Amino acid sequence: MALIIFILRLAIGILLFPMYLLNFLGLWNQICKMWFPYFLRRFTVMYNEQMASKKRELFSNLPEFVGPSGKLSLLEVGCGTGANFKFYPAGCRVTCIDPNPNFEKFLIKSVAENRHLQFERFVVATGENMQQVADGSVDVVVCTLVLCSVQSQERILQEVCRVLRPGGAFYFLEHVAAESSTWNYFWQQVLDPSWYLLFDGCNLTRESWKALERARFSKLELQHLQAPLSLELVRPHIYGYAVK
Repeated sequence: MALIIFILRLAIGILLFPMYLLNFLGLWNQICKMWFPYFLRRFTVMYNEQMASKKRELFSNLPEFVGPSGKLSLLEVGCGTGANFKFYPAGCRVTCIDPNPNFEKFLIKSVAENRHLQFERFVVATGENMQQVADGSVDVVVCTLVLCSVQSQERILQEVCRVLRPGGAFYFLEHVAAESSTWNYFWQQVLDPSWYLLFDGCNLTRESWKALERARFSKLELQHLQAPLSLELVRPHIYGYAVK
């Protein structure tokens, strides 16, 4: 099976040779950072349509984590185009972090379309290094379709725990690896290297639930589901929240 996967990866690599060449020359990452926000803007419209009920369910208890200030202080890591904004409760104070500065103009548009929120600021940073956010300063951290692409899941979860106040919550919704005995997992393995380059560091085969189980949360509510998405490769999902 490993040989078959290698041969198929090689064939796909030949078909996508220009992309691999640009990556070898150090040019692809810059190109990807520029075009990816445009792709994600279109993708998130479709994703929100198909996942709206699941997102509403996931974020339904956000008000339970309002801190002493009386307003929910929320940090979204890997905010992208602001696709989650419409699911947040009115009056929520939102800070956004993303390593790609090209998302900012799309984020501003989403802020304008979601006047029920109090937008605080946009920070260009990775989730593994959120030094601009003070210790214990937020009630909730949200991370959707992000753990698939970070360099270190362990490090980002450490940072999440650092910035959350005691009793705060971390909300997640992530596509993950399929069951290892399935054809879906086979094709995830075949396509993973090319997918990684095409979609700005996204991995198809991450078992992100394991990192969440290892993190030092006092409570973890995690569920697996087959998301109602058109593309079978990314249907395996996990979602839920964890309390510090």
